[in-house]
Amino acid sequence: MANEGQTLHTVKASTQYKREHKADYGRERIKILYEDKDIIVIEKPSGMLSVPYPGSKARTALDTIEKIMRGRGDWTKSHRPFTVHRLDRDTSGVMVFALNEAAQKKIISQWHGGKTRKIYRAVAENPVTRHDSRELATEGTIDLPLAENAYHVAYVPDEGDERLSKAVRAVTHYKIVFRGETHTLFELTLETGKKNQIRAHLSYLGYPLAGDENYRARTDPFHRLALHARRLELAHPTSGKLMSFEVPEDENWLSYVEKGDSKPSAPIWKQARPSHRREEGNSSSVPRQNRRPSAKEKAHGSYVELGKRGH
Repeated sequence: MANEGQTLHTVKASTQYKREHKADYGRERIKILYEDKDIIVIEKPSGMLSVPYPGSKARTALDTIEKIMRGRGDWTKSHRPFTVHRLDRDTSGVMVFALNEAAQKKIISQWHGGKTRKIYRAVAENPVTRHDSRELATEGTIDLPLAENAYHVAYVPDEGDERLSKAVRAVTHYKIVFRGETHTLFELTLETGKKNQIRAHLSYLGYPLAGDENYRARTDPFHRLALHARRLELAHPTSGKLMSFEVPEDENWLSYVEKGDSKPSAPIWKQARPSHRREEGNSSSVPRQNRRPSAKEKAHGSYVELGKRGH
């Protein structure tokens, strides 16, 4: 998020777009679904970071829980929110935080042992051109390794990619809930929980998520990334009781897919921008394809492609 007082031309186009179309952008609220002495389960809105990262002053779900606990007077050094997993900033849905270190260790152990279950819903654009003549099966498994580009955005490396040797295994199970003319509603379960896993896997198969600038989405019908963590299942870290929490995605996701969008309006980052012609006689100008992209071009480009080129 841009700092206060930052001028419009230095703000990333997609960020400005979200500000203009999301009424609570920057002021998103969490909803507490469940809380006891060991865990707190929340619904995180799209647009809010899960946890802080170095240099960022944006409000996070972790900060918000701490503020609530301090306001109630029950925050202590030993009784406070501890991170056990993350959701991407623009992903909404169910999250759990431990409220003490012992609970944190047990939940993380469940996570690594595959004893928790996370189910997502996503609206993806149908492929413009398919990799082959076969349509994607109604359900299946995507078992493709993931690497990170220079911008720390995950992608599936091809043979010969220099980052292939550093790629990690990533497995996503999917089911098509509804296949529309222009978009598809997916339900997805993660076997591995790698960064950007769903977004990278579906994009590689030709199904970028609606509203996903980094993976070259052509549409943005909901003015946000169309990815929602719908259900979380885990064993309580103290009692061992199996617990399940579910928050459905917006109803308009399914209705949008059913109806189709034959003439979608382009997101702001896909709208035509004026070309900058070099001045006559300026021999120092470098052809676009032979020079490094400017900061502005990076902001409007595909992070996956830019990262593959090492920019």
